[in-house]
Amino acid sequence: MLEIIREQLAATQTKLIAVSKTKPVEAIEKMYAKGQRLFGENRAQEAAEKYEKLPKDIEWHLIGHLQRNKVKEIAPFAAMIHSADSARLIAEIDKRAAENDRVIDILLQFHIAEEESKYGWQNAETVLEFLRSDDFSALQNVQVCGVMGMATFTSDKEKVRTEFQKLKQYFDRLQSDFFADDAAFKEISMGMSGDYKIAIEEGSTMVRIGSLLFGSR
Repeated sequence: MLEIIREQLAATQTKLIAVSKTKPVEAIEKMYAKGQRLFGENRAQEAAEKYEKLPKDIEWHLIGHLQRNKVKEIAPFAAMIHSADSARLIAEIDKRAAENDRVIDILLQFHIAEEESKYGWQNAETVLEFLRSDDFSALQNVQVCGVMGMATFTSDKEKVRTEFQKLKQYFDRLQSDFFADDAAFKEISMGMSGDYKIAIEEGSTMVRIGSLLFGSR
């Protein structure tokens, strides 16, 4: 399945984040042996434990909701945090990155789904207000690389498409209004096992796929 998905992504150069949450080290090693290097974890502690046991050329992405008190666990090694959903969390990431003499890439997570249980900024205006603030200007150890969002869990493909289009609109707005001269701002992380094909059609640059690769949990 890995090869099939890679073929599908090749034409658009979309990156594949293999979501390895809850999966044993052995399953990740098998995927690593096939050339996969980008892996996504939901929980900081689980990511830290796997980081210690696995090859150091793996690029670890934290894709789940991140509590501020857990940032220190992944700050030494996380390549990217997809779920930067508040100013306070971003400030904590900056602080912990500085302690580790690193700059950590982050994505701004937007709430685009119907479910209230999902996290994220509510709209582009709120984010722009933060980006133009002194609090953001003071940050030295985070690099905003784009946006992330999760669509509603539904069989209604047009609803999912509309939500992905909304995220792309947020990306375009932020890029034009704030990041026009920042080449690093280029990622749109959207699409999972059930909807990644729609996400690619709507401009995703990163898809987060777990069950199609590792089997259901």
